[in-house]
Amino acid sequence: FQIAPADLEAVLITHPDILDAAVTGAADKDAGEIPVAFVVRRRGSNLNEEDVIKHVAAQVAPYKKVRRVVFTEGIPRSPAGKILRRELRSLMKFTPTPRL
Repeated sequence: FQIAPADLEAVLITHPDILDAAVTGAADKDAGEIPVAFVVRRRGSNLNEEDVIKHVAAQVAPYKKVRRVVFTEGIPRSPAGKILRRELRSLMKFTPTPRL
């Protein structure tokens, strides 16, 4: 399925503990590619991966659910404000994948 990152980003940003968010795809041996959310938490928040996944799952079709969450200090953007998804993908290489 084709999933527009902007659709998931709009859902993520509605969570009160999420200051900023971006979504990109990650390779997956079973599905081909899965949505991964990069999230900037509000300072002092106890928000965890499960909370984020449940928040999105409650508002989107099952095939659009976020499968992985990476917490980060900031979302890389161009001077024009566009999300630099290539930089997000490079961050995934250094973030361990949780065992489900």
